[in-house]
Amino acid sequence: MDRLKIGDKVYNTKQDGFDDFIRYSFSEVEKLTKTLAILKNGTRLYNEPKISFITEDIGYSVARQRGTHWHLVSLQAIRNAQIENEKIAAYDWFEQKKFSLREKQWIYTKFKENNQQ
Repeated sequence: MDRLKIGDKVYNTKQDGFDDFIRYSFSEVEKLTKTLAILKNGTRLYNEPKISFITEDIGYSVARQRGTHWHLVSLQAIRNAQIENEKIAAYDWFEQKKFSLREKQWIYTKFKENNQQ
């Protein structure tokens, strides 16, 4: 469990309820003080790794918000963020798109074909 260093890449996840998507934020450590790591986005983290059960095993608490943790970026975290962003994009597209009857019939036919296989 190492302290953060300048240049370390970190991420945070947020979710508004269990039905919401997980939203990822990424940043980088820009400055260090005796006790804090300051990110490029202005977030101030206590530079003391803590056990975290939120997203990863180890996290760094946000100053004055100990329940919010940032974690070191890993390939798995990047992949999870990509997958979640695709879900959000698909959801937003369907929410904004107004389908014509012809498009609805085409989608229905495709679903019907896929379910018969």
